[in-house]
Amino acid sequence: MSLALQRSTGKRKLGLAQTAAVDLDSDPKYNGDPISKHRTCWMHVAVYLRAREQRIPKKMFLDIKSSAPCLLGNFPRGARSKRRAKCKSRISKPKKKLDTETFDRYLEALWSSFSECKRTSFACLDSLWFALYMKGFSQEKVLSWIKRKQIFSKKYVFVPIVCWSHWSLLIFCHFGESMQSKTRTPCMLLLDSLEMADPRRLEPDIRKFVLDVYRAEGRPENKEMIRRIPLLVPKVPQQRDGEECGNFVLYYMNLFLEGAPENFSIEGYPYFMKKDWFDPKGLDHFCERLKSFGK
Repeated sequence: MSLALQRSTGKRKLGLAQTAAVDLDSDPKYNGDPISKHRTCWMHVAVYLRAREQRIPKKMFLDIKSSAPCLLGNFPRGARSKRRAKCKSRISKPKKKLDTETFDRYLEALWSSFSECKRTSFACLDSLWFALYMKGFSQEKVLSWIKRKQIFSKKYVFVPIVCWSHWSLLIFCHFGESMQSKTRTPCMLLLDSLEMADPRRLEPDIRKFVLDVYRAEGRPENKEMIRRIPLLVPKVPQQRDGEECGNFVLYYMNLFLEGAPENFSIEGYPYFMKKDWFDPKGLDHFCERLKSFGK
């Protein structure tokens, strides 16, 4: 994998025209970690896209730079690299508020902890895909990545959403089934640990996203049919402060995968997704479990 770089006034910058070979796996700038795990700041998002495309339009590059400030910049380069060299395989301790890098690390470990049998009926999209789609960054590419997930063959699809510095969870249920089905109802669930933020503000973007996903698959459903897919917002347990949303989303995913019904029907809704679904102690134990993945 290579990254185009150019030097200007003694500083290293991402090049849009001149190129020079750089091995990202050995370059200390990236601490030896797979670049797909570093997607918090503008540089990492740009590299993530470049790894999947030959070129990034200059306007897109500048938009990424202005909308994705670096959250890793406070770490001294030398100290961070030395730490990574000692424990490359370890997962860092959970922070109170999860950035996309940390979220993806825990999600990967959590997902692999489930049996293959459990995972067969589920799919999970990358935590940045919805955000990239909304910002207009390479929408066709995002849709092609989703197509590889074969979501219409799955009963449930997790779509983590990070928007306005807040995490929420979208779940597609039975998207491969007929809209007329009564036992397997195609619907969407939006789980949000901050109800006061009005989760339904995302509905227009969600429906546009879903319509494009259907079109990318060549499905026969039209815009009116997509509009009729129910978007349900259950009253789930709420976060205790302004920094727990990422942990809540991971816990929602964990418990939903464990307890999802064989056939989701609106008649049984909201099932277990209620205000008393779990208590703070259960969430705290779950966070300790996340911490154990790094030991």
